[in-house]
Amino acid sequence: MAAGGFVDDKEGRRAHLYEYRITGYFIFACLVAAMGGSLFGYDLGVSGGVTSMDDFLKEFFPKVYRRKHAHLKETDYCKYDNQILTLFTSSLYFAALVSTFGASHVTRNKGRRASILCGAVSFFLGAILNAFAKNIAMLIIGRCLLGVGIGFGNQAVPLYLSEMAPAKVRGAVNQLFQLTTCLGILIANFINYATDKIHPWGWRLSLGLATVPATIMFIGGLFLPETPNSLVEQGRLQEAREVLEKVRGTTKVDAEFSDLKDASDAATAIKDPFRNLLKRKNRPQLVIAALGIPAFQQLTGMNSILFYAPVIFQSLGFGSGASLYSSAITSGALVLATFISMSFVDKFGRRAFFLEAGVEMICVLVAVAVTLALKFGEGEELPKGIGIFLVVVICIFVLAYGRSWGPLGWLVPSELFPLETRSAGQSIVVSVNMIFTALIAQCFLAALCHLKYGIFLLFAGLIFIMSCFIFFLLPETKQVPIEEIYLLWQNHWFWERYCTREENEHELDGKSLPPI
Repeated sequence: MAAGGFVDDKEGRRAHLYEYRITGYFIFACLVAAMGGSLFGYDLGVSGGVTSMDDFLKEFFPKVYRRKHAHLKETDYCKYDNQILTLFTSSLYFAALVSTFGASHVTRNKGRRASILCGAVSFFLGAILNAFAKNIAMLIIGRCLLGVGIGFGNQAVPLYLSEMAPAKVRGAVNQLFQLTTCLGILIANFINYATDKIHPWGWRLSLGLATVPATIMFIGGLFLPETPNSLVEQGRLQEAREVLEKVRGTTKVDAEFSDLKDASDAATAIKDPFRNLLKRKNRPQLVIAALGIPAFQQLTGMNSILFYAPVIFQSLGFGSGASLYSSAITSGALVLATFISMSFVDKFGRRAFFLEAGVEMICVLVAVAVTLALKFGEGEELPKGIGIFLVVVICIFVLAYGRSWGPLGWLVPSELFPLETRSAGQSIVVSVNMIFTALIAQCFLAALCHLKYGIFLLFAGLIFIMSCFIFFLLPETKQVPIEEIYLLWQNHWFWERYCTREENEHELDGKSLPPI
């Protein structure tokens, strides 16, 4: 089956010559690699639940426990406002943003598979340390090890999936990372719901079970093939061709293999990929993929809801068990949304999902803010009907995020970088993502305490800004081969001034580049 029809080889494009079929070998490789998302997802789901468990709070944060159970007017929004408690969550993300630069070196020089294995080992060790923690220092150190694991995994897995996938299904395949992330969140919420009833060590079981996805990822990773792109980059050309033939299910891979070699030739000429990212011709990738999208993904407010969904629902008047159950419902909505995105993103495109979902999320956040402004903050539990309404609209928000900024926040950056800056670019993507994830985690409960319902209006305003960013600056990338993405910039109304044909023609030995 041909993987798309574009232009003639002599004009610089060979995509219409690509052939592929979906093979069992390809499916196995992508499913195993995508398990990296389950590490991220399990932690997102489990950390918020654990920090709302009474046994955990009594052992490590007794002041928060007493404040939680005090019937004071201000505790509606402020009962969990404690910087050490939020450091328990955010320390992981600070560690992840530092480790991703080491992961970049490993990913480029040793391969994507090596980074996946390193991430699994570190995450396993962190889970063990957290499960047996005796003091806050052990908790924080364990969280940092988990962060290193996530830094390596999030750096390598989106690249692995995008490089292994044929162009026509790249969107759906890359979103396996988001799917396993969402499944990790969902499973973690059900585990928290069960372990909350195990006293006094249920929280230890929740944290310790993080070893399960890490073990699966490590064992599966031992059998993973390296991506053809990475093998070519390392000079292992014969092995690269053999892997490419196996994952494409055909020996007719001359055109695609030639493109990989051309991209590798350009990559080997780059001694400092981080510095190369700052060049004028790479300005679109720097602004959109490395900085804009990963930062905006966190500024939707979604991860704040995932981190602290149990806490939010308790603050909104739900009981401890009901809050965890409500969080599981929202996590289920996230999984459903990911399936929707996987099914249609390669048909309708990335921009359509970003923009349509942005409108929905703005409407929902305004509705939540208005509801809380009118019905919340008086030291009393919310009426049941209002509580149900909030859960429903939050599920709508999750469905919108889960088919747009959630999966596309990882998919689009992994598509945009050329091979010579791909590992460095992905490191910046992960580090920027983790910086904003950590800041949101550290500041959200304090902001909720001081801004009250205004925090949701703030996120609504930010989503409006990021939707404008997508509308004006991001070209459509659906079904464009990953090594030909650079051609999109040359005919974009804004980016064409940075990506002149002359610069690329010089780098491609004078080949003429056709219009898009």
